[in-house]
Formats: sequence, structure tokens, C-alpha cells
Amino acid sequence: MHRKPHPPSTSLDPADIPSIPPDIRLAQLENGLVIIVREDHSAPVVSAQAWCRSGSIHEGEWLGAGMSHALEHMLFKGTSTRGAGRIDQEIQDAGGYMNAYTSFDRTVYWINVPHTGARVAIDVLCDIMQHATLPGDELQKEKQVILREMDMTRDDPARRSGRRLFETAYTVSPYRYTVIGYPDIFNHLTRESLLRYYHTHYSPNNVFHVVVGDVRADEVIEQIAAAHGNAPMKSLPPLFIPDEPAHLASREVIEEAPVELGHLHLAWHIPALRHPDVPALDVLATLLGSGRSSRLYREVRDRQGLVHSVGAWTYSPGLTGLFGASAVADGNRFDDVRAALLAEVRRMKDQPVPPAELAKAVKQFVSATLATRKTMQGQAQDLGANWIAASDLNFSERYLTAVKSLAPADLQRVACQYLTEPNRTLYALLPNGARHIPSINVASQAERPVVLFELPNGLRLLVKENHRLPFVDFRAVLKGGVLGESPRNNGITLLMSHLLLKGTRHRSSDRIADEIESLGGSIDSFGGNHSFGVSAEVMAEDFARGLELVADVLLNPAFPPAEFERERNVQLAGIRARRDQVLQTGFAAMRRALFGPIAYGLETLGTIDSVSALTLRDLPEHHHRLAHPRNCVLAIFGAVDADEVRNAVERTFGSWEKSPAAMDPLPEIPDQPVSSRVTEFLDKKQAVVVAGYRSTRLQQDDRYALDLLQEACSDLGSRLFLRIREELGLAYYVGAQHFPGLLPGYFAFYAGTAPENAALVEQEILREASFLAKEGLSDVELNRAKAKWLGDRMISRQDLGHLALTTALDELNGLGYQHVDQEDQIVRNLTADQVRAAAALYLTPEPQAIAIVQPDAGARA
Repeated sequence: MHRKPHPPSTSLDPADIPSIPPDIRLAQLENGLVIIVREDHSAPVVSAQAWCRSGSIHEGEWLGAGMSHALEHMLFKGTSTRGAGRIDQEIQDAGGYMNAYTSFDRTVYWINVPHTGARVAIDVLCDIMQHATLPGDELQKEKQVILREMDMTRDDPARRSGRRLFETAYTVSPYRYTVIGYPDIFNHLTRESLLRYYHTHYSPNNVFHVVVGDVRADEVIEQIAAAHGNAPMKSLPPLFIPDEPAHLASREVIEEAPVELGHLHLAWHIPALRHPDVPALDVLATLLGSGRSSRLYREVRDRQGLVHSVGAWTYSPGLTGLFGASAVADGNRFDDVRAALLAEVRRMKDQPVPPAELAKAVKQFVSATLATRKTMQGQAQDLGANWIAASDLNFSERYLTAVKSLAPADLQRVACQYLTEPNRTLYALLPNGARHIPSINVASQAERPVVLFELPNGLRLLVKENHRLPFVDFRAVLKGGVLGESPRNNGITLLMSHLLLKGTRHRSSDRIADEIESLGGSIDSFGGNHSFGVSAEVMAEDFARGLELVADVLLNPAFPPAEFERERNVQLAGIRARRDQVLQTGFAAMRRALFGPIAYGLETLGTIDSVSALTLRDLPEHHHRLAHPRNCVLAIFGAVDADEVRNAVERTFGSWEKSPAAMDPLPEIPDQPVSSRVTEFLDKKQAVVVAGYRSTRLQQDDRYALDLLQEACSDLGSRLFLRIREELGLAYYVGAQHFPGLLPGYFAFYAGTAPENAALVEQEILREASFLAKEGLSDVELNRAKAKWLGDRMISRQDLGHLALTTALDELNGLGYQHVDQEDQIVRNLTADQVRAAAALYLTPEPQAIAIVQPDAGARA
């Protein structure tokens, strides 16, 4: 529990201070609007302020977009009665000036005018809080202004380091998101989303007005009540702000950038503003780092000469805040500066503050607080802050009374309680190369290349030694899939692959499952467009048992009759369930239209007719035709010895003989398909549009140009998305897919939309395809697509099993097992001209297949 501050040394008890000062008029309308007025006739000036209890932490699904800040920019841009520029002119004509600011929990608009302009200032504020129109053309201009402001934040090391400190210190609280927002989120803001936020949060029960100066309170209240009186109270969205969890250990983030000086921040979490310990922490910050007589300035700057500037501060919002110490210094002095700052903090904890030093700090704090009230604007700011913090217009007086009552023991106590190592966050932004990072010797294994062995029976074995973790991954891949099927037996490869695990001549289905799981491992099978196979993973100590189990399910399947019926029923259910997936239905229809009833026109699941017609005898025959060593690549990656693996595989697979049957040659697909159009009907509400084009083979380098086109057309910043989803609002989802194959594959655009918009969506898709064929990608789009493609590959390859599968498939499909090391460079070297040429070649003026999935008559009804 927190101890209370030292008993007051003055006769004034904070409890005796009234919540409303005697010179304040406080009024509340029936709709919840609060009006605060202070008459001050000491100068012929008025400060009128409108406060909205919404800031960046209230942005809900738009958290991180800077929506509140964007509104701050827009509210002076015009209302339903005042056009763009009119407000500026009126305030200037009244001899005043205006501005606004946004914080985490508030947005404040203020106008300072001579007393003769008070009615104009109040009228403008009442107008913008209710009737702002947020003109679209003005929003586009302001978005560019705000983006430049974001650039300024990044370019300014002080602002950048301050932002990064909050992102480091807060892990859960929305205080970790910068008020101004992040470009990636901000760029998606629309006028409509801003209007929704405005109309929701700028309601009378979430707004209050503060007017201070040479006015008559009755007249001010009457004017504001008349302006807002007819506005209805609104239901405000519930606000849940998660508590920042306590630190279990200190956090430290040190970054380098092209800056001249280092910026260092130390921070500790402290309670919310109304907690009784916060006044002591405020005075502690004043004592440590406010002014030239402060401890940090005298010791760290003047005596030791370590910094160019130094200070201490508190940030005390409505929730958990921060106590901090910050410095600017030469980058190579970072370690010394950190040590010096922490030494002063330790001294504060170890030794009580001399009474005279405390008295000085208290006087500084009180004087600085009172100085803010010299102007009408300062008084209005004080009253507004009091009301939003505590609904107590004398909160700052109560706070100053608590400050004046502090004793040296109070400062020492809060320093010991809050300025602890586990509660500490350090963030530093240093010049490039400023800090020497010592090399760390860790036990590791050198990266070993993949080794290819070819056994006498034709089996190709790929081995990669990786001893980082004690696992071994097996991937056995064989050519097959829909390229080895016909309309009559479509789906047989997938059914056969599932049955590989349902029993062998030596093991039942249950025994296979029990055996692999007793090893803490896993085993699975798969079937696809070009291949089928078996995958497994075991601990390195169980390598031999894992290898033997993989060999058994691959070479000796029994295809038990009961398991056959069960798995066939499961696959038939999957075919029926596919009709519930509108996008899958659309792609299947497009593929049939593009390729006909062969190759990629078939589906891995098969059809109801083809799978129902399969017999138990069909599966061993299909397996016998495909499962032979010359049609297989086995990859074994992990904590193994390559030579030992080769010997073990020769013993286990050496007797595997080539089948006398052979896989059928690849089917022949007409080079130039006839453009076709197909429409399917489902009992669904939505529609899907898929436009398909014949594309490349796996072996062709221009497949990567189409890969990059897919990436560029599938992110939220793509022209396709921005046009169809954001600008026109026509689609639920929109994107592209590229499928290169052993035979020419396809490139497709797709979108999900409302049935009545399908024709317009199709038109927009074809317009984008035509544009890409003529113009290709811009340099920005190309670089972003490359980064996404390369990043995805890097991320996926960190999984050794995935790398084993990719490498094995490359070898199986004729690309070579080393292709994975080459394709990254191919993508890096691609030019905009090469991408444009590929788009022009494959994205023909007329799409070769259009598939539309529409609701049937029952769904439309």
C-alpha cells in the first residue's frame, strides 16, 4: 500500500478547499454540456476554449492513426455555415488568434481575442464543435501537411527519441502510440471515418467550454446554451484502457541513426495524476533537473562536463505516468552519461534532501505553476485541466497545497519506491557508429550447405546439417497430384496420400499414431497440384526410428478397406464444404474455364462423381505407378551427420525398386486458350469476380516478375485496393494470385463484392490489368513488392522443415536443390522494365477466363 504524504506543515487542509472557486460560474445543460466561466476584468482580453474529452487513446479500431490530431487540423476548415477560410478571416477581423492541440486524452481548441471579439470567438467554437464539414479537398491538403509533420518528427532526434521512449516504456497501454499517428495507419483514414469519429465523440456530453476574461458570465452561458441547447446527448462508446503491467526487469533499447548528438532518456512508471505520491514525484523531478541549480545540471553538466543539456520531468496523465531524466550528449559518452544520471538517482534514494534544497524546489514548482495563470489563456488552461483530470476546478490548488506540505522523507520514500531498476526503461538514440558493441562469443554451429546424394536405385537424398536444435525433419516428395490424374480419377492422389498413414503391412493406423507421438514427434502426408508425399519430425536421438517409420508408410501402405471408406467420405464432405466458400468456388470455375478438364482445370479434392467412383483397387495401382525411387526426393535436415544419414537411408531404402509402370507424360494444354466466361450460382449473399490469365512455368525466370505483380496488387496500399475498396467502396476484399506450374499456370485478379456491383468491379479489375500491362509498377511499388517477397521467404525459411520441403520440391521439379539460394538474387535484380514486359506478355487485352459467382434466386430473394 502507498503511504500518505507527510502531514501538512501549513494550517490549510486540502479538504477545506472548495471544489468550485468563488469567482467561477459552472453550468451544465440537460444534454450534458458543461460551461465554465471566470470573469476577470484585469485586462480587456478573453480566452475562449472548447475541450473534447477525446484524444489518441480513444480512437478504437483506428488506434495509431492520429485521428484526433487530424480532426484538430480540420475543425477550423469550415462548417455548414462558414466556408473554408471564413473562420480565419472572422478571428483576424476580431483582432484575435486561434490554435489547438491534441494529447492522449483530450483535444483543445482555443481563441484569444480582445473583449470586443468574445462573442465571435465563442460562436466559432460552438460552431466547429457541432457543424464542422471536414471538406474532402481540405482533408487531402491537411493529410499532406500531417505527413510532413510525421517526417519532421522522424528527422528531429529530440522528438523521435521521445516517441521511441514511450513506445519502449509502454507495452500494453495506448500511451505507447504517438498522438500524431503512424503513416501506415494514417494513410488509410478517409473523410467518412473522420466524420464518424467526429459525430460520435464531439457530442455535448463529451465536450465542455471554458471562457476566462473580460466577459459577463450570464451572457457567456446564455450564448453557449443557445448554440448547443438543441444538440442531443449521445451514447459514448465504452472505453477500456488496459493497465500497464508492472515491469519484471529493466528495459533498454539503444538505436543508432544519422544524428549528430546522442539523446538519452531514463524513465520509471509512476501512478496516475490523482495519486497522493505524484506531488512528491513532481518536486523530486524539479529538484533533480529543473534549472541551473538542479543536481543533474550542476553535477553532470557543469562539474563532469558530460552533457550539453540535462533535465528531469514527470508525465502524469489520467493513467500510469512516467518520471524521467533526459540528456543530450556526444554519442561516445553514452555509457558515462547513463552512469552519472543513475548515480544522482541513487544519491536521492540513499540520502534525505536537505530542507533548504527541498524548500527551493517547492518554491520553484509553485512559482512555475502560478506563472502559467498570468494570462487569460493560462487561467482557462488551468481550469480545463482541473476539470478533465478530476472534475474539480480547484484541483491545482489542492495539488499545490500538497506540494507545500512535503518533507525530505517524502522525496526519499517515493524515490526508493518508484525509481527501481526493474521499473526502469532506458532509450537512447545515438549517432551511427557511436557505440562500440563488444563481440560476444557464443557456442554455435557453422551453417552447412545442402548435400545431394543419389542412391543406386535413383532416389535423390538431400541432407543439411543444422545442430541449433536437437530435431530432424524428413520430407519425402514425389511427382503426382492433378497432373497425374484425369477427370475420371480426379482426387485420387489426395485420397491415396491420406491413406498412407492409415495402416501399413507392419503397422495399424493406431500404432503409427502411438509410435510417432511416443517419440514426441509428428508425421503427416499431403497431396497437391504437382506432388504428394510424407513429412515427419522427431528428436535427433530418435532419427533411426523416424526414418524407419517414414519408409514404412511410404513404401508399404496397406489401404485397409474400412479406412478407405472413411477417408473417402471425409474427402467427399470436403468437396461439398467447398461450395460454402465463394472465393474458392470462383477460382475453381476460373481454372476450369482456363484449362479445361485437364491439369490445373482439375482440383486436388476431385469432384463428387470422380471420388465416388474410386474403388479400393484403384489406390494400390496409383501408388505403384507413382511411388518409385526415381520419382522421389527425400530431404533430411537437422541435427544429423550427413554421411551417417546417407548410410542409414541406403540401408532403409536401398531395396526400393523402380516400378515397371511409369507416370504418364504431362498433359498437353493448348497454348492459346479461347477467352471464356462462366457464371456460377450459390445460395449466398455475396458475389465474387475472378479474372484469369495463362501465365508461366516454374522454370521460367519471368515467373518472379509476376510474383512481384501479385505482391503489389495484394496489399492494402495497392492501386487495386485503394481504387476498388477505399475509393469506390465496391469490394470486401480484393487482390491477385500467381500460380506458376510445371505447365503454364495462371495469374488471377479477384474481388468479393455485392451482387449488384459485380459488373463494375469486373470493369475496374480489367482497367487495372490494362494499366499494369502498359505501365508496370512504379519504382516505389516495385521496391515494396520486392521487400515483401524477400521478407516472406526469409521468414518462412527460418523453419527448417519448410526449408527442407522447398528444397526437395525444387529438386523434384527440375529447378535444382540450390535454386532456393539463387531466386533471392533473381528477384533483387529484376527491373521495372522486366516486370512491365512480363505484364504486357501475360496480361492480354482480353482476360482468358472470367468467372462470376452470383447468389441464386433464393439468396437474392
